[in-house]
Amino acid sequence: MSAESTPGPEIPGTPGSSGPRHRAKGRRRKDRKGHTGMKIAAWTAAAVVVLGGTGAGYVYFKLNGNLKSVDIDHALGTDRPTKVDNGSENILVLGSDTRSGSNQKLGGGADDGSARSDTAMIVHVYEGHKKASVVSIPRDTLIDRPECTDTDGKTYPAASGAMFNSAYSTAGAPCAVKTVESITGIRMDHYLEVDFSGFEKLVDELGGVKVTTTEDISDPDSHLDLKAGTHQLTGEQALGLVRTRHGVGDGSDLGRIQLQQAFIKALVEQVKDIGVFTNPKKLYDLADTATKAVTTDSDIGSVNSLMSWANGLKGISSANMHMVTMPVQYDPADANRVLLDEPKAEQVWTALKNDKPIPASATKDTATGQADGVVTAG
Repeated sequence: MSAESTPGPEIPGTPGSSGPRHRAKGRRRKDRKGHTGMKIAAWTAAAVVVLGGTGAGYVYFKLNGNLKSVDIDHALGTDRPTKVDNGSENILVLGSDTRSGSNQKLGGGADDGSARSDTAMIVHVYEGHKKASVVSIPRDTLIDRPECTDTDGKTYPAASGAMFNSAYSTAGAPCAVKTVESITGIRMDHYLEVDFSGFEKLVDELGGVKVTTTEDISDPDSHLDLKAGTHQLTGEQALGLVRTRHGVGDGSDLGRIQLQQAFIKALVEQVKDIGVFTNPKKLYDLADTATKAVTTDSDIGSVNSLMSWANGLKGISSANMHMVTMPVQYDPADANRVLLDEPKAEQVWTALKNDKPIPASATKDTATGQADGVVTAG
């Protein structure tokens, strides 16, 4: 059953729909640019926000049925950082795969159904929702992982010197959130997880993303082979780019993070020039793919609540997003691992707790990955 042939349901933005009409005006480039920045930081939130209205009947129930959610509050209980009531918000965004099905060919590894998280970002939305800071967390950071309980009620013991991404693979979303909160002392207000295979499909439905590489990038592990120059990346190539670590810089996860941040900026530029707002069918297909790719916390686990939440972020443009990597230093005992630079990291957490900009001193002389400038938008 398609959105075009089914009688009755209303696709947002079409005549007779109940969604806000301004969402369909694709020619107003200035409006679209203002709506894209924060959405792209979460990758799939773009397609969710541009719904513009839930419509009714089949369309609503189809999209609502796509969403998956996790009751983070129930899993973590009350032993959490205090919720700050200053108008700001903190969102943990993860990119994940399951090592099974369509993800297996994308990520390599065994087809054992195990879950991994290769991408993690804390998105801090400032009071007024006009600007945001994005702090990428290197997956290879050695941390003290707290005791965690998964959504089935099984408890896992705390671990010292564990890799950051082991929290997700050990006990899923609740453990990832609890670990971030234990590192930062900051309560995560929301959780948004993006499936890698869904991310690939989204990029393809957007028509690809245009980037320029200043050097050749070749990484068989991520199935990526790009010559220096300008490319319109397919979904598969885009996924390879945000996951590669051996083809650029010093070969570390930090270099991969720099590519991810560059790709996000390129994606912002791409979305603001795409006429999905003038094509209801394309808009529906994009939203269908996006909602299938997303797992959220239960507070925003429906199309209505997710849209309402994301609509409050529409005023954040890419120019008002400050992107940094959590301050770390290379582990002297293992070049493939990094250690939290606690004094500098504390500057970051203190700034976010107080809803202040992250000072430049917080990231000065920290490990970088040496891949800055390898990829640019357009």
